[in-house]
Amino acid sequence: MKRKELITKYLTFFKSKQHVIIPSASLIPENDPTVLFTTAGMHPLVPYLLGQNHPSGKRLVNVQPCIRTADIENVGDDIHLTFFEMLGNWSLGDYWKKEAIEMSFEFLTKYLNFDKDKLHVTVFAGDDQVPKDDESANIWLNLGIPKERIYFLGREENWWGPAGKTGPCGPCTEMFIDTGKEKCSEDCKPGCGCGKYFEIWNDVFMEYNKKADGTYEPLKQRNVDTGMGVERTIAMLQGKKSIYDTEVFLPIIEKIKEIAKKSIFTEGEKKSSRVIADHLKAAVFILSENIEPSNIERGYVLRRLIRKAIRHAKLLGIEKNFTSEIAEKVIEIYKESYKELDINKNFIMEHLEKEENRFRKTLEKGLKKFQLIVKESKDNIISGKDAFLLFQSYGFPLEMTMELAEENNLEVDEEGFYSEYSKHQELSRKATVGIFKSGLADNSEKTTRLHTATHLLHAALRMVLGEHVQQRGSNITPERLRFDFSHNKKLTEEELKKIEELVNKKISEGLEVKCEEMSIEEAKRQGALAFFTSKYGDRVSVYSIGDFSKEVCAGPHVKNTKEIGRFKIIKEEGVAAGVRRIKAILE
Repeated sequence: MKRKELITKYLTFFKSKQHVIIPSASLIPENDPTVLFTTAGMHPLVPYLLGQNHPSGKRLVNVQPCIRTADIENVGDDIHLTFFEMLGNWSLGDYWKKEAIEMSFEFLTKYLNFDKDKLHVTVFAGDDQVPKDDESANIWLNLGIPKERIYFLGREENWWGPAGKTGPCGPCTEMFIDTGKEKCSEDCKPGCGCGKYFEIWNDVFMEYNKKADGTYEPLKQRNVDTGMGVERTIAMLQGKKSIYDTEVFLPIIEKIKEIAKKSIFTEGEKKSSRVIADHLKAAVFILSENIEPSNIERGYVLRRLIRKAIRHAKLLGIEKNFTSEIAEKVIEIYKESYKELDINKNFIMEHLEKEENRFRKTLEKGLKKFQLIVKESKDNIISGKDAFLLFQSYGFPLEMTMELAEENNLEVDEEGFYSEYSKHQELSRKATVGIFKSGLADNSEKTTRLHTATHLLHAALRMVLGEHVQQRGSNITPERLRFDFSHNKKLTEEELKKIEELVNKKISEGLEVKCEEMSIEEAKRQGALAFFTSKYGDRVSVYSIGDFSKEVCAGPHVKNTKEIGRFKIIKEEGVAAGVRRIKAILE
């Protein structure tokens, strides 16, 4: 079974179970400031998992493109990826464990024809705070899975959340297919990394709320959040040992062979070709969101992916520019599903070429400098100062230096690197490590007030600067809002003052914030701002703030503008060609 057929079968199956098919969301999370990218299908549904009504109802299904960097060092083996597609179905306070597990079992065995005798499952073992999940285990038993193929595992394997210190969380049950490979040991079971058991699906049951004191209470709205990886599933369905042997990678790998002028790869070369294919695929999708390579946040991840791919291409003997040729293959594979790849093709190609030219100028010199550093290293450690030198002078992301160090049996002083970095530029380590952890957004009172303020800011910008202004992105934390918008020149002091005063005027007027559900067509007819129409479903939530602002949005919002507080702009800057950024706080 090929990718397209799997996706169609999945969506059709759950539609027959009264689920509404919703569009995939952007790779840039709208409602979750804790992550740089959408790492799971649940991210765009954050407000609805927390209790807000979804315009399409309580049963939803879709396929969601995702970016994860937590396992980036494992990319190149048979199963790990940076970019992947996730099939997911959700119950927002509707059906529960029995229905979710039964639907998973039915789809796996009757629609995908997996042998039920090869199906192994894991459930939560329980601990001193939350009881053992006997309910899920009994459901599996009733479906014919014998108890010797039901494994009770702990929190590390079978518990999700909360994202932060508090919030929704709960046990999960995971499904694995026995590949037939010999056990690596007597203790070998699902979750072991030897490859015998192939994880294929995960059903998460959000039934608890973790409180600040560390105790758990039952949630008022219990949710089911499930996920099935497209690439892993088609690999299993096609009898492939590796996800890189499927149609979503083979054309890319073959193109790499052609560029490298090699008919076959050694094991080391095979890993490099997989890293190139994975990283450039992820880079193409990030670029399609109009993100440019840079040294901060999403741009840093993008730069890191492109540069690592170029470094691995050098190991294959590729000395010429090649990234745009790989991008052509990626776009060819996915353009029917993701129109933005074709729409933004020129942007993608331009920035790949620009980044490749920039890095190739210093790559050779940087590698020579690295070898000198290796010779002079003490105690098998590369100092933070040397790691920062490679970053600043030769454009080596820290992760690349760490990878090179590992190949030479050395370690890198990471703390020393960040200490050196902080002397030159403020960059939180969280931006490259902790922020990639998936999680529900902070929906605190402060965040809600700031979120509503972005609507007022958007409307004020359009009133002061003109209707060419369109939202290009936003990021909200409890401390501040950040709003990116289209505009081709720096704002004057007078313009900023007018915008700030207009926002505060509307706040002081005590305008009602009203939510209505309607079709996207009706929303447009009513004059609602909606710039990401390809990402919306048939029905949307439209938030009106008096007669000043009307936008399609997923929330959260205050009830009245008087709840917001005093709005203050603290910074205005350019972030890309034709894109400006405003940072603001509430006093």
